[in-house]
Amino acid sequence: MALVVVVLLARWLREVPAVTDFVTRYPGVSELPAAAPVGMPAWLAWQHFLNAFFLVFIVRSGWLVRTTARPRGHWQPRRGGPRISLNLWLHLAVDLLWVLNGAVFLVLLVVTGRWAWLVPTNWDVVPNALSVALQYASLDWPAHSSWLGYNALQQLAYFATVFVAAPLALVTGLRMSPVWPQSPRGLSRAVPMGFARALHFPLMVYFVGFTVVHVTLVLATDAVANLNHMFAAREDGGWLGLVFFAVALVLMVVAWVVARPVFVQPVAALTGKVTR
Repeated sequence: MALVVVVLLARWLREVPAVTDFVTRYPGVSELPAAAPVGMPAWLAWQHFLNAFFLVFIVRSGWLVRTTARPRGHWQPRRGGPRISLNLWLHLAVDLLWVLNGAVFLVLLVVTGRWAWLVPTNWDVVPNALSVALQYASLDWPAHSSWLGYNALQQLAYFATVFVAAPLALVTGLRMSPVWPQSPRGLSRAVPMGFARALHFPLMVYFVGFTVVHVTLVLATDAVANLNHMFAAREDGGWLGLVFFAVALVLMVVAWVVARPVFVQPVAALTGKVTR
């Protein structure tokens, strides 16, 4: 019911002359620097899939860490050290892969100049983002091609996710884990345990919400073209992107199922001592 009210209100606002003029003046795209690249390279498609794949493991294992009162297994370094649950071991192990993937992504952003797609360089990104939000809410999608760049709302959302939410999730997660260094003590004072505990779970909720909205808009606006861009790095009307997306979904479902101690134990045993 609330969504219906939002759509009706947005459609009414679109008919107000001042709002109509605002949308015309700010159609939703903030101009990119002249040197910004065009199109989707293959490395970006792979990065996109790996990021989503690791995120499934992270959310699944993080939820198990939060909700499991009596873990079915524990892991400990062979030479001694903190003893942690298999759920936490998986969470930290996949976090490491996620961080490595993110580091490669950031390096490639800088080297290829694609950082301009994510980092706003003009203040008009704000009114353009408001315009896009209104157009989405009214179910009258903004005219734009993701092959040429992101619209203003996407740019702000991706910037917040990559450069704000992801680092905060990493720091707060490490702060609550046994791998956080005990010295220097100033480091622990800079990131209080209470702050980390209060923020880490809402960040997971943010990532889940972002993913739901992101996938919904990808499929609702132009599924074939968007999936070709994101998964096949192609600008055509073929179905290869949809095929890759289907395969990716299967792999993510498998990841969700295998993120359990019975499957994690053999892998964890390769890196340390596992007890049940």
